[in-house]
Amino acid sequence: MRKFDYSFLKKEIPGNIVGLTNIIADLKSKEEFRKLQYRETFESLHKKAIIESVKGSNAIEGIVTTDSRIRDIVDGAAPMTHDELEISGYKDALKLIHTEYNDLDIEEDVILMFHRMLEGHTKSSEAGKYKKNNNYIMEYGTDGSRRVRFIPVPAKEVSDAMRQLILSYYDARQDSEISPLLLIPCFVLDFLCIHPFDDGNGRVSRLLTVLLLYIAGYDIVKYISYEGQVNKYKESYYAALEKSSISWHENENDYVPFIINFLQILYRCFKELDDSFMDISLKKAKKSERVESILMSAIVPISKQDIMNKLPDISVKTVELVLGKMLKENRITKIGSYKDARYIRKNDKRRNHEK
Repeated sequence: MRKFDYSFLKKEIPGNIVGLTNIIADLKSKEEFRKLQYRETFESLHKKAIIESVKGSNAIEGIVTTDSRIRDIVDGAAPMTHDELEISGYKDALKLIHTEYNDLDIEEDVILMFHRMLEGHTKSSEAGKYKKNNNYIMEYGTDGSRRVRFIPVPAKEVSDAMRQLILSYYDARQDSEISPLLLIPCFVLDFLCIHPFDDGNGRVSRLLTVLLLYIAGYDIVKYISYEGQVNKYKESYYAALEKSSISWHENENDYVPFIINFLQILYRCFKELDDSFMDISLKKAKKSERVESILMSAIVPISKQDIMNKLPDISVKTVELVLGKMLKENRITKIGSYKDARYIRKNDKRRNHEK
């Protein structure tokens, strides 16, 4: 029987993970400050995020419809196809989390409820119930061949495994030495390795990730779609999942690849939010001011090409003039040279070397 123990998160954490968590903490502080100033903007971002989350999480599983139909379903339109019924179920569960997260926790009843909301309209006999038969996680080749990527927990052991998983999560959550942000991907990985349902495990895992982030104090998922980012980079997501599940049954798996992937996805969410606000604040600014704003707002070193990608209407010459001026004024630091050169605001130089 698999043993669930997250005490390893109290040990020394790899430097790249610490660096990512520090960057995310900086971006989270920006988000909290901006929410006080731009309530209407955040509300519009929330509406967009729900649509992208509903679309992204279902698209990963091949459950699709048109963008216009997804918008209609999110707005309350009745589903018309099998796929739209499942899409609508995800929308209902996601909205429940966004509105009731303070009253929800990681409990068996909540997990089963999420599954029932996803599958209740299409597979009513299986909805909200653990699997009755053993299942395999399969990978299909382009030539039609199959291979077993992972063998989940047998059906007869699922109920006990889920109870042990949840108790281990509670135990770790109460330990002040364990970062709640690092606990999330570990719990999600173990849930996916148990694979407690016949169908819908991936979608339930993403709903749980959203709820876990809320519980840990990260409401970024309300304004930027976590599921959309997973869908966009699903190849690296599944590669990390596979790496971290090796030797899982023997209690010898390495959580680090999946932890890093989770933090990278979360970082992209915060960066997307940061970029959205940068676009808003730069609309009426002069060209030189827009370049300066990007450099002064950057959390990580950025290249000249990064700046031009963000500001396609500004010439290379203007970007170079601003870079030269800011270097001369000692406001930014140049890292590297020629085509590989990157720039960061001066007071971030020390932190950059610590990563």
